[in-house]
Amino acid sequence: MKKQTGFTLIELAIVLVIIGLLLGGVLKGQELINSAKAKNIASDLKNVQIFIYGYQDKFRAIPGDDANVATHINNGTPATTPAGSLNNAQINGAWNSITASDESFLFWQHVRLAGFATGPTAVADAAYLPRNAESGRIGVQSLNGFTTIVDPSPMTGLYVVCSENITGRLVKQIDANLDDGNTATGSLRAVIPPATVSVATAAIVDGTAYTICMAF
Repeated sequence: MKKQTGFTLIELAIVLVIIGLLLGGVLKGQELINSAKAKNIASDLKNVQIFIYGYQDKFRAIPGDDANVATHINNGTPATTPAGSLNNAQINGAWNSITASDESFLFWQHVRLAGFATGPTAVADAAYLPRNAESGRIGVQSLNGFTTIVDPSPMTGLYVVCSENITGRLVKQIDANLDDGNTATGSLRAVIPPATVSVATAAIVDGTAYTICMAF
């Protein structure tokens, strides 16, 4: 009769150690990926400020709002909507507008043609609208007329840049790096559309998708 043998305690311990090391590696790798995504999205928000101020310094106009864009840069398209709003020092139109004649939509063409940003300059290009590391839209508009986040204590500034479809775990990292650590106060807020009141950090759910907006 054949004697059946099983794993010894030492063999089981070795297997458990290997499994632990593998799980630790996977979790560490995911943590590094999340950290890289958070930094990338934070850079998106800060870069929009650079685009505006760089364009303003070079052309004495605001990208998207520039009535003389056709003379400032080759192939620049002046916005025609909202009507009569050009050269009012505001980026009119919603940050997530899909209307190709809006100032907020043409903002991206102007900063790209001016050499401040990369990406397609033809508004009909499928990749024209910029996306963040989580594949959500990025956009900018004037704070005047902004309705995505309407808090009892409103954000202050001239412009607001928003980025959507960002998981809660990243939202908390981004706010800690760029603002006051509370996603319901300061210059950076988080919201779950269609709700318009921001969510405090303590209530942020790691796996839920949020839209974050930063005023400047």
